[in-house]
Amino acid sequence: MTSTDALILGLSADLAPVRRRSVRREVGALLVLAAGELALILMAGGMRPDMGEVILSPFMAWKIGGLALLAGVSCAIALRSFAPPAASRRELAFAFALAVLVMVAGVVVTNSAESGQPLIERLAPARGLRCAIAIVVLSLPLMSLLAVLMRRAAPVHPKRSALATGLAAATCGALVFTVCCPANDPLYIAVWYAVGIAAVAAAARWLLPRRFRL
Repeated sequence: MTSTDALILGLSADLAPVRRRSVRREVGALLVLAAGELALILMAGGMRPDMGEVILSPFMAWKIGGLALLAGVSCAIALRSFAPPAASRRELAFAFALAVLVMVAGVVVTNSAESGQPLIERLAPARGLRCAIAIVVLSLPLMSLLAVLMRRAAPVHPKRSALATGLAAATCGALVFTVCCPANDPLYIAVWYAVGIAAVAAAARWLLPRRFRL
């Protein structure tokens, strides 16, 4: 046995077996966590009281459908980025472009009564800030789970993976929040949901790559 072989054996002797990565298991964990948050909101009576009346409206179809699409795409990009050599800039650019398209689509479901109101009334800053904070709070457990999955995997570009992780967690958190958000104005949703999502994505981009420094 050569000295190199002996060195390799010595370094690997105490290594514990690594569980093989399963994307299905990771997706399942995300769904369970998001469903758990939703269940807690429903048990606490946090669902908007008129949900039964508005659930089939064009506005709610845009709100829930658009966020569901963004959450699905963002989660797929994030999980894909954990395995080399993924985490391409094109995928992240596509996610951001899709977010812009979803927000622009809100113009279609804006009624004349809403569009005629003063801008400050439509934005309702005090309530909007609370909505953004709620999205951040709901996103944190999801971001923590994705951070663990990211740590267990082998991302080649941790900064891009971290950004994708933040975007995925934030869009999932925003989707869960739709069940209790009373706002009906697409401009309000586009602005304050974007604020909450951007805050989570920025925090993930800044915090998560630090754990990958040697």
